[in-house]
Amino acid sequence: MNSFGRIFRVNIFGESHGECVGITIDGCPAGLSLTPEDLLPDLERRKGGKQKGTTPRQESDYPIFKSGVFNNKTTGFPITILFENKNVRSEDYEKQRSIPRPGHADWVAHEKFGGHEDYRGGGHFSARLTAGLVAAGAIAKKLMPLISIQAKVTEIGGETDTEKGLQKAIDAKDSVGGIVECVATGVPVGLGEPYFDSVESVLAHMLFTIPAVKGVEFGSGFKAATMFGSEHNDAIEDMSGKTRTNHAGGVVGGISNGNDIVFRLAIKPTASTPKEQNSLNWDTGQMEDFSVKGRHDLCVALRAPVIVEAVTAIVLADFMMLEQKIPRVLQ
Repeated sequence: MNSFGRIFRVNIFGESHGECVGITIDGCPAGLSLTPEDLLPDLERRKGGKQKGTTPRQESDYPIFKSGVFNNKTTGFPITILFENKNVRSEDYEKQRSIPRPGHADWVAHEKFGGHEDYRGGGHFSARLTAGLVAAGAIAKKLMPLISIQAKVTEIGGETDTEKGLQKAIDAKDSVGGIVECVATGVPVGLGEPYFDSVESVLAHMLFTIPAVKGVEFGSGFKAATMFGSEHNDAIEDMSGKTRTNHAGGVVGGISNGNDIVFRLAIKPTASTPKEQNSLNWDTGQMEDFSVKGRHDLCVALRAPVIVEAVTAIVLADFMMLEQKIPRVLQ
């Protein structure tokens, strides 16, 4: 439900306009040097208001360690990290409670949880909860110093000129989606299993926890359907597993092959668009025109790269611990 992982296991909690959001990380090895400042560079990248097209809502996002760290070292027991919510405007959501926003989780949450859900700011469905994922990802990265994970926006609104794509949304007074590419370098051969625990299936499972992600492709992805087999196959050049090309995206038979793991994500336009829309008013039973109030990203893809890196690091750390490539106690 709200947990992921088998050894390096994370559990997220909180709501966008509640007292706090946070994460508990179980299974982190003992002896890892860790302070709140270690997490700040990645948390800063996730913040809104830092670049054009992102939400003006700004929170300090200073991580508050509640357990699992003693004398600036991890203890081997669960690490709980909180992020306080201070900059909220819940009244924006009170006014539109009876009109579920198209493309948002308002209606399905109301039906599934019988109206008991915290709907302010999207509640538990909000991307605000990704602050905890970024914190856990920063810790996972520290556990794997030989693995580099880098993600970037490659396209916005169908434009490889991302500034042009964003301007299209600004001119239209609407939201827009994008493409994010991620490359993990230094991943050893042998992570993952065939079928249900393949690197691709587990990564995809975790990547789809990022709000607005609607598609994932590895290596050549959907383009592979247009290629000949001899063209798609990656020639192995030496016993390290290095291949001449990387159409497989670093994964064969569900198992990492030592080459870069490469994948791309399709991120949909932010559902909370300033454009006037039409939806059901469940109090009156009538369709009504409305516009979304509040503070939202015009392009949520802009803040996604660090979140993509984080969930990738969480997955790889769990795989590395399963293969006993990370000890339970660090010296």
